[in-house]
Amino acid sequence: MTLADIPAPGAPTAPASTGPIGPIGPAGPTGRPTGPTPPQGDLAVWPHTTARLPHGDLSVGGVPLTEIADRFGTPAYLLDEADVRDRCRTYRHAFPEAEVLYAAKAFLCRAMAHWVADEGLGLDVCSAGELELAVTTGFPAEHIVLHGNAKSPQDLRSALRLGVGRIVIDSASEIARLAAAVPPGSRQKVLVRVVPGIAAGGHSKVRTGTDDQKFGLSLTDGSAQHAIARILDQPGLELVGLHCHLGSQITSEKPYLCAVRRLVGLMARIKDHHGVTLPELDLGGGHGIAYRPGEDALDITALARKVRAELAGSCAAAGLPVPRLLVEPGRAIAGPAGVALYRVLSVKRTGERTFVAVDGGMSDNPRPALYGVRYLPRLVGRASTAAPAPVTVVGRHCEAGDVLASDVELPGDTRPGDLLAVPVAGAYHLSMASGYNLVGRPPVVAVANGHARLLVRRESLEDIRSRDVGL
Repeated sequence: MTLADIPAPGAPTAPASTGPIGPIGPAGPTGRPTGPTPPQGDLAVWPHTTARLPHGDLSVGGVPLTEIADRFGTPAYLLDEADVRDRCRTYRHAFPEAEVLYAAKAFLCRAMAHWVADEGLGLDVCSAGELELAVTTGFPAEHIVLHGNAKSPQDLRSALRLGVGRIVIDSASEIARLAAAVPPGSRQKVLVRVVPGIAAGGHSKVRTGTDDQKFGLSLTDGSAQHAIARILDQPGLELVGLHCHLGSQITSEKPYLCAVRRLVGLMARIKDHHGVTLPELDLGGGHGIAYRPGEDALDITALARKVRAELAGSCAAAGLPVPRLLVEPGRAIAGPAGVALYRVLSVKRTGERTFVAVDGGMSDNPRPALYGVRYLPRLVGRASTAAPAPVTVVGRHCEAGDVLASDVELPGDTRPGDLLAVPVAGAYHLSMASGYNLVGRPPVVAVANGHARLLVRRESLEDIRSRDVGL
């Protein structure tokens, strides 16, 4: 199957898929792909294909982690292709009537764009860079939605030139700017990002459904309603629906159900005031995942069932037809499919604390410093009989806040040269990576059916030198 052959997002899928890695997960009696059985216990948050090997090693996608480290060096990131595809299918089966858009900001490369397109998902992008990468890979632009609270002129020009399916209006000033850029005689489909006044999300820095942040147009103060009226007056813009994104790491369905009620209420007022029935409702993403065994995660199947029921009930009460639903998962698809690999460089005992320093850090994963995310590194490639001891895993960068995992247990004999693996590392690591200390960004390796292949090469010193043209 090629990118040109993908069905329109939301269309029924075949019971089994044959992509670049061959058949995956024939459909079970419920119609959902069976796929590999997810690991349990201390490996519960690891990719679905994770298996135990002798001598303390693990394999993902049939490839030993030690082999990845030896072949590609460390730090390195691996992505389990089968896991990514299985999670895409989970969404397609949970939301069969909806348009599922993968949120590229979580992680995007050419292979990732191909995988999600191959599984029938659309794409949600936030910049001309993400958009151009996807389209030049062959991703159909009509299945792409462009977001952003401050879209640049280049973002808008690229979106119009390439023919994106929808652009999400995020501010009043964007209306005239976009309308002026639309070629005469054509129309651009747009959504309005509404702030529904709902607090949800795992950290204050990722709660975007309330009025005290930079995204969207407020429902409370009338900004959303005013923007909608202005858009409807623009002949070059076609308002097709409403959009909201409540935040990230949401593990309960309740905020989404509340958002449905409030946005359907706004849709009813739009019909009453303007005589326009909007055909689409985008509930964004933010679906929470577990970073450690035992943590809560959002039940996608339950979410889909309850959202469908709430949407049908709210629309019936408002006298509206049920709009087509859009959802935008990113982390929930990419996050659990990724593993980060690091080599231990030093072990330092200071007072009552033990610091295990590795060859990566905040330049390839700033999330612990930004949001206090709690990871659970694991020693791999060596079977240790030493009792576990509390340690803090830190990076190599010149910041006291360069901490990857605080107060976690590793074998008491952890030493330089050991290999540490960090699961749930597929989202918002490399997409947020920096050039701090000029150490270079790690490579990304795909694993599938016992084979590993390079997707994104390691950033070299030559790459860094070539960008510096000031001498």
